[in-house]
Amino acid sequence: MQPTTLIRFVAVTLTGLIHPLCFPNFDQGWLAWIVLVPLHWALSGLTTRQAFRYGWLAGIIAFAGTVTWVITAMNQFGQVPMVISSALMLLLATYLGLFIGVYAWGYALFQKHYPDSQWLTAPSLWVALEYLRTYAFSGLPWALLGYSQYQWLSLIQFADITGVYGVSFLLVMANVVITQYLTRIRTDSPQAATISTGEKTWIPLGGLGLTLGLALAYGTWQIHHQQLLNTTAPMLKVGVVQANIEQGKKWDEQYRDETMERYIRLSLEAGRDTDLLIWPEAATPFLFEQEPDYQEKIRQVLRTTNSPLLFGSPTVRFHPDGRPYLFNSAFLLDHEGQITHRYDKRHLVPFGEYIPLKSILFFLDKLVVGIGDFQEGQGPLTLPLMVPRLDSVTKLGVPICFEVIFPDLVRRMAHEGANAMVTITNDAWFGKSAAPYQHFGMVVFRAVENHLAFARAANTGISGFIDPTGAILEATPIFTEQAKTATLPLRHTLTFYAQFGDVFSWICVILTGILIIGTRSQARQT
Repeated sequence: MQPTTLIRFVAVTLTGLIHPLCFPNFDQGWLAWIVLVPLHWALSGLTTRQAFRYGWLAGIIAFAGTVTWVITAMNQFGQVPMVISSALMLLLATYLGLFIGVYAWGYALFQKHYPDSQWLTAPSLWVALEYLRTYAFSGLPWALLGYSQYQWLSLIQFADITGVYGVSFLLVMANVVITQYLTRIRTDSPQAATISTGEKTWIPLGGLGLTLGLALAYGTWQIHHQQLLNTTAPMLKVGVVQANIEQGKKWDEQYRDETMERYIRLSLEAGRDTDLLIWPEAATPFLFEQEPDYQEKIRQVLRTTNSPLLFGSPTVRFHPDGRPYLFNSAFLLDHEGQITHRYDKRHLVPFGEYIPLKSILFFLDKLVVGIGDFQEGQGPLTLPLMVPRLDSVTKLGVPICFEVIFPDLVRRMAHEGANAMVTITNDAWFGKSAAPYQHFGMVVFRAVENHLAFARAANTGISGFIDPTGAILEATPIFTEQAKTATLPLRHTLTFYAQFGDVFSWICVILTGILIIGTRSQARQT
C-alpha cells in the first residue's frame, strides 16, 4: 500500500528538519546516514514530476534551516529590513532546494529504469548535483552532505582521492540501501524479509559494507601514515590573532586606534619569534598602503616580535578613466615590516563583494550596506615565505574567507606547491549563528583533501589550527579575544586529489548523463 499524500508531506518535512542537525553547530553527523530515508520512502510510486515537487519541498525546508544565518548577515549588518532579509533567505533556500528536487526527480526515474543498481545510480546523481552546485551561478557549495562527517577522521581520509564529494556519495549510498532494506522488511512477510541470495538483495548491503570497510581501513592507515610523516617534516611556528572587532565598529574611524592597540597587544602575546604571525581578513580598519603612520606602528610590532606578518587589507587601484576599484588582499610583510608579496582574492562573494548582473540588480547598491566594488585577483596562487630558522623558502596557500569552501581552488594552491595553508576570514557578519561553525568544519576537508596543515585567523572566530589528517588542534570560542600559537608540518607531496582534481565527480557527472540518456532510449523502445 502506497503512503497517503499527508504521510508523504510528513516524511519529506522530516528529511528537511533533520538536514540542519547533521551540520555544525548541532554536529549530529550520524543523522546524515539516514537523513534521506524519509524522502526516499515518500517517493515510492510517484511520477518524476511528483517526485520533483516533494524533493523540492524537502530541500527548501532543509536549507531554510541550514542557512538561517543569511538573515543575521543581511539584517543586522547589511541593514536590510527583517522581512526582506527573511524573504531573501527563503529565496536562497528555494534555489538550493532545487538540487534536492532534481535529485528526487532522478531517484524516481532511476527507480523505474534501474531498480537493481539504484544504490550506485542515486549517489552518482547526488554527487553530480553537488558538483553542479559548486560552480553554477558563481557557486555555493555550502553544506555539502559530506561535510557532516568532518569529525569522523578515519572515515573521511579517502577525500584525498575523491574530494568531499566521495563522502557525500557514501552517505547517499547508505541512505538508499537502508531505505531499500526497510521497505523490504515492511512489505514482505517475516520469512521473506530474510536477505535472499537468490534475489540478490545482499548485493547493495554487501556493497555498502565493503565500501565503508575499505574507507575506514584506508583512513586508519592514512592517519598513521600522516602522523609518521609529521615526525620528519620541517615545522613552521605560527601565531594567530583573533582581535574580536565588532562588525559595526570595524570601519569606524573613531575606533581605529582602539582596534590597532588590540592587534598590537595580542600580537606581542602570540608573535614573539614565530615564523609567521597571522591577522584575519580585512584586519586593518584602513587601506594599509594609504596609511604611513599606521604602517609604522605595524613595523614596530614586527621588529619587536621578530616575526613576519600575513594579514588582510583592501587594496585600491584605478581604472584608466580614474574610477577606483578594490582587491580583497592578503599582504605578507617581512620582520622589518616591508611588503614582500600580496595575494588578491580570486573567488568573490556575490552580493557581498560585488553585485552580479549589476545592470539589472542596480537597486541593491542602495539596499544593502557594505557591498564593495571588488575585482578578482590575478597572478600566482601561493605566497613565498622566507623562514630563516629553516634556511629555506616555503610556499603558503592563502584562501581568503569564502574561497576555502571551494575544493578545486584550494587544490590548485596545493598543486602550485603550497607546503601549508593559511585561511583568513571575517565571520563577524554571521553573528552568533551556526555559520562560523559550518565554515570552520569545511576547512577540515581542505586539509584532508590535500594533506596540508591549516592555520585559520578569524576576526571574531573560529580561529585555530588543523593538521594534515583534518584533526582540529585548536579551535577558539567565537566573539572572544585570542592569541594562539602552534607548530605545523610543512609538506612537499601531492595527494591524488591535489594532482588530478575532481576526477571522481566527473565520473559521477558522466555516468549520470549516460543513465538519463539510457532512460530515454528505454522509453522510446516501450
